[in-house]
Parts: sequence; C-alpha cells; structure tokens
Amino acid sequence: MSTLVVHESHWGNTRQVAEAIAEGLLAGAAGPVTVVDVGAAPSPLPADVDLLVVGGPTHAFSMSRATTRQDAHRQGAEPGHEAVGIREWLGSLPVGEVRPAVATFDTRVTQVRRLPGSAARAAAKLAGRHHVGEVVDTASFYVDDSPGPLADGELDRARSWGLALASRTR
Repeated sequence: MSTLVVHESHWGNTRQVAEAIAEGLLAGAAGPVTVVDVGAAPSPLPADVDLLVVGGPTHAFSMSRATTRQDAHRQGAEPGHEAVGIREWLGSLPVGEVRPAVATFDTRVTQVRRLPGSAARAAAKLAGRHHVGEVVDTASFYVDDSPGPLADGELDRARSWGLALASRTR
C-alpha cells in the first residue's frame, strides 16, 4: 500500500500533524508514505496511491480560501501558501482510474472546538463530489491559537489516528 499525505500549513501546526500521521501510518506497516505540501502535490494522483490523506487548517468554518490565506499571511503566517490550498488542489484533481481511500483532517483552535464547520468535513465532501475516492475517516486536531502551539497530546493523537488508518485500509 502506498500513501500520499497532502497538507496545507500556514503556521507549521498542520504540517506537524501530517508528519505525525505519517509516522503512525509507517508504524502500522502501511507501506511507503510520502508527505507533501499542497503547493507541490501531484495532479493527477500517481497510479500507486492506495490511501490519500488530506489536511488543512479550518478557516472561517471550512477549508481556506484565497482571502483567508492572505489574511493568515498578513497576520504573520509562513509566506508562499497564499495561492493554492487543499480546496483548489482537490477541485483540480481529474477523475481517473486512481480512486484511493481518502482520509481528511484539519487543525482548528481549541476555543472553537464545539462550533460548526470543519475543513476536514468540507474536504471530505469535496473529495466525494469530485470522485477522488471513498472517504474512510475524518479527524480534527487542536491548536491553542492560530499560530500555535498544538494542544497537549495532539501529535500523539495524530500518530494514533495514522496507525488506525493503516490498520483500516490494509
């Protein structure tokens, strides 16, 4: 099984979660795992991808948009992420013969833990509408504030989720 983990990260928190998920996938003997920033993500998907894991920050109760990415940059986020987010990348994937299992995740601020809206759920819906593959799971991971840090225990929880994904999709 080959896994591609695509992340959109403005402050580095979502990237850390993506890397921890990849560690869990590897521990679960999920085969090769590639972690890539959405700006460098392949389109179309490589033919050998059996599991696609996609994650990004929740902005305004959903996946980021060009305007919310620009706002994040103005607030001090890492430069270079304004043009393409997971919304645009998922929407650009051509319908093809490669239809991997899909898992989505997001990072969100702990204070809005119970508010509606989630980049992970929105990405799952978009993946389904674009026939990317069957969505097998979604998860949210929490940061103390937009710039971070991740809340205590979230990287361990991300590793555990990756391990669970590996066992579920083998």
